[in-house]
Amino acid sequence: MINPSTSPHNDTTIDIEPSSRRVSFAENHPNEEQYHPNNVPLLLQPSYARSKSIIFDELRNFRISLKWCALDHSSCVGKLISYVSFIFFTIIVPLLSSIFVHVPASAPEDDPISFNKLVQLPESALAIIAFFTLSSFFRRYGLRQLLFLDALQEDTTYVRRGYTKELEKAFRYLAYIILPSFFVELAHKIIFFSAVKISAPHISPGFPLNSIVFVLVLVSWVYRTGVFLLVCVLFRLTCELQILRFQGVHKLFEGCGSEAGVIFQEHVRIRRQLWVTSHRYRFFIIGCVVTITVSQLGALLLVLASKSDKTFFNSGDLVICSAVQLCGFFMCILGAARITHRAQGIVSIATRWHMLVTTASAESEQCKAQVSEGLASDSDSDDSSNIHISVIPRQLSSFQTRQSLVTYLQHNHGGITVYGYSLDRGLLHTLFAFEFSLVLWILSKVVVLS
Repeated sequence: MINPSTSPHNDTTIDIEPSSRRVSFAENHPNEEQYHPNNVPLLLQPSYARSKSIIFDELRNFRISLKWCALDHSSCVGKLISYVSFIFFTIIVPLLSSIFVHVPASAPEDDPISFNKLVQLPESALAIIAFFTLSSFFRRYGLRQLLFLDALQEDTTYVRRGYTKELEKAFRYLAYIILPSFFVELAHKIIFFSAVKISAPHISPGFPLNSIVFVLVLVSWVYRTGVFLLVCVLFRLTCELQILRFQGVHKLFEGCGSEAGVIFQEHVRIRRQLWVTSHRYRFFIIGCVVTITVSQLGALLLVLASKSDKTFFNSGDLVICSAVQLCGFFMCILGAARITHRAQGIVSIATRWHMLVTTASAESEQCKAQVSEGLASDSDSDDSSNIHISVIPRQLSSFQTRQSLVTYLQHNHGGITVYGYSLDRGLLHTLFAFEFSLVLWILSKVVVLS
């Protein structure tokens, strides 16, 4: 047992039981004694070991959102409604709006329809990829297993509390993207349908066809955008859970007396879940990268090659589509890069921990000062290094065990991968250079053609 010591800058305590190999992190809160068991979130309750959800748990907002988005696959009726809504709003409505919407001869714009048709294909393609990704998830895993909630019973209170906050904030990111885009899309559709003409066979001219198509097109846009961004939010939420677990492993390294076997078991568990996450989302990530790249570069080529004036009336859809695609794409890529960076950085932390514990075993009377200075000298903004540690040399792991742990981490430090390629900052730089080269190539072709 290592006696916890506190710091005036951080009230985090570490309690390690080598005999039972259980690790817990407790944070001192002044009002924590006033919590009633019924008021404690389910993720923090000691009895959290169930395999099925109840109606008023942390996933209630997810279930409500899935039902409103017609994505509830918990029953046969829900599946039927989900597939019918998907086909109608993703395929039928965009196709009919592209066929039956025409520009009257008196319209001030020459061709406001071409760019509108251009965005229908990538929006529907991303919605198709996201929908079948979600349906595959719900069929194989279910919502609880998808979010790794059943595995939280093995996590510390620190991880459960942090994941509870992330669950509460998950839909804020969805709202931050959809709401501004929705108001801009609404303004564009009002201007657009007030100027175009819709002609459908076997429908009288006096029928309010413009209003009906306006509502259907707007709902179709919300549906396709929401399905795509929902998968992005789920992926980001999974990455945030693994980041919290890596922070817990970092706290284990800050406790110099932590057993190497405890750290090894925790890292193996995180690595297994990272592999599962990479396997689940690799099709979605690759599909999004290809679709968004082709969409953006094709739109750039057509817009630059077009001789007509570019206004909000004829190209507003293109701007909104590009903004939503890039926001969702960067949400996924940056989340993967963060967790991969944290996974790769664990090697340097383990090496420093190994050196400090080895030094402490030789000079036990100077260990506390050296560890505090060593941890504080190489910390970033995400690491909590203001924890003072007292070391009992007889409880330290052997040199060979610690060296084996460091060697293991050096060869198993990957994060989110796609067919063996780590989604880290290096890959982001390569992807940016590739996309920038394509943009320059398109600009050169446009200049030559003009």
